[in-house]
Amino acid sequence: MQRRTLFGKTINLRDVKVSDAAFILSLRTDEKKNRFLNKTDDDVEKQINYINACLKRDSEWYFIIESVAGEPLGTVRIYDIKNEISSFCWGSWLLKDGADITCALESAMMIYNFGFYELGFKNCHFDVRKGNDRVRRFHKIFGAKETSADEENTYWTYSEADYRAFLKRNNQV
Repeated sequence: MQRRTLFGKTINLRDVKVSDAAFILSLRTDEKKNRFLNKTDDDVEKQINYINACLKRDSEWYFIIESVAGEPLGTVRIYDIKNEISSFCWGSWLLKDGADITCALESAMMIYNFGFYELGFKNCHFDVRKGNDRVRRFHKIFGAKETSADEENTYWTYSEADYRAFLKRNNQV
């Protein structure tokens, strides 16, 4: 798989490296942040093994969100590719405390730009844990549609056309 860095205005998304394991673990084991995540063992070796497995997959992209100066600010991932409906899933989206408020917006837009325009998908699907109202509101601002729910999650869809409409509404086109 080709490794890359996606360059933004105030942040970059660069491919994860094994040396990021401790940073990722610090985010995933933070009690405030992990309320809405799958549980992660506090074990750097397991995190390294997980990163190595991700790096071998051709249909998954795992990024470190970083400042343009190279300071790690968070993580985000594209995975669960559904070619039959031209859809990608994104998640594992965590930002460290103190990250600038625009980091969330810019990282989401960079993921949509990458998924829709570089990878060529027409749709996106993702899930949000019930109770994670802040993230639900964020996705609604973009125009994502909640399609179903189970005991643990709400499920969402978002299309490239929805994203274009969001960009137009917000004078980004």
